[in-house]
Amino acid sequence: MSQDNISRMRPPLVPLATLIGRELRNEKIEKPFVKYGQAALAKKGEDYFLIKPDCQRVPGDLSTSFSVFAQIFDGHNGVSAAIFVKEKLLDNVLSAIPQDITREEWLQALPQALVAGFVKTDIEFQQKGETSGTTVTFVVIDEWTVTVASVGDSRCILDSQGGVVSLLTVDHRLEENVEERERVTASGGEVGRLNVFGGNEVGPLRCWPGGLCLSRSIGDTDVGEFIVPIPHVKQVKLSNAGGRLVIASDGIWDALSSDMAAKSCRGLPAEIAAKLVVKEALRSRGLKDDTTCLVVDIIPSDIPVLPAIPRKKHNMFSSLFGKKALSSVSKSTKKLSAVGVVEELFEEGSAILAERLSKYFPANANSGLCRCAVCQVDQTPGDSLSVNSGSFFSPGSKPREGPFLCSNCQKKKDAMEGKRSSRPTVMT
Repeated sequence: MSQDNISRMRPPLVPLATLIGRELRNEKIEKPFVKYGQAALAKKGEDYFLIKPDCQRVPGDLSTSFSVFAQIFDGHNGVSAAIFVKEKLLDNVLSAIPQDITREEWLQALPQALVAGFVKTDIEFQQKGETSGTTVTFVVIDEWTVTVASVGDSRCILDSQGGVVSLLTVDHRLEENVEERERVTASGGEVGRLNVFGGNEVGPLRCWPGGLCLSRSIGDTDVGEFIVPIPHVKQVKLSNAGGRLVIASDGIWDALSSDMAAKSCRGLPAEIAAKLVVKEALRSRGLKDDTTCLVVDIIPSDIPVLPAIPRKKHNMFSSLFGKKALSSVSKSTKKLSAVGVVEELFEEGSAILAERLSKYFPANANSGLCRCAVCQVDQTPGDSLSVNSGSFFSPGSKPREGPFLCSNCQKKKDAMEGKRSSRPTVMT
């Protein structure tokens, strides 16, 4: 073949500046910018939060960066549980994800790792013998994928570019969540209102002993282990248009609906938006509780703020047949609408641990050991039990089917399901 023919077969040369421009444009599409703002007003001083925008799946590799916004640790009966969870939860979640896996595999493993991390953190805190507890809303952002795990009533909403406000969490309040009430009573708890000196019942539904109005939390050793730390987990992928997360304690949501919170701060930078949400809640209800808000913008380019969504005029027909309001109490929480705006990748809210752990959990081929799916402790096959083996004291007929639990985590599983005494001894 002649040199002229070879030259004609070669693709035309592209100037370096053009290549760099293409890479920059692609980078903006593939990896969004994450901007955030936080605001709070304290009543009892029991709200805590964690912001880590520079985490890395592979230490030292900037291309594996992801962000964690753990908001809120809304403590009750003291602050020790909220502080402990803030310090321990992230490490416990990350330790439950296998090493040397791809980003796609990491994202697929994340929902189970969040379950394991929440339960492990709860076990570790209860071993301290303290009685406080905390809600948790834990948000992981990896490029356009958002994963939210939550227990309690600290809510996270998504305000997408289509103008649709969607819940990424489920409120675990006994007053509002029928399924959770039934689960608690079936596991040995009692649900009722406060009865003052034999008079009329007052206040929200609570779980007794302890009087907690939540069905899920971390801590609360004095209430009973039917108050479980197993989180509702939802994972979604945003479109290239991005979106805004509003993550806040119940001090916000007791005053504002999800739509009100989203609309109150549209078109404003995240740091100003968070302050406005808190201000709006204070104006509506006053400072009756710790009130904390975190606003996180996931945006496709380095622009100051997500654009505001123009308000549409409503006629009689849109009022009659418009979209239903968001509900925080049902599994049928408003689906992430709009094809092309948000893709729902995963959602699971079961409080049964065996339903939340993958069946594929093999023994370590090199050591012959089994690893506990919750606390990640290696153990000999003779000491480990299948998560599906039934009560710790009466293993089922197929104890070798994974995933595996150590004896301590198996006892925790049995207690959460009401299979043993759920009132642990609290050291004083």
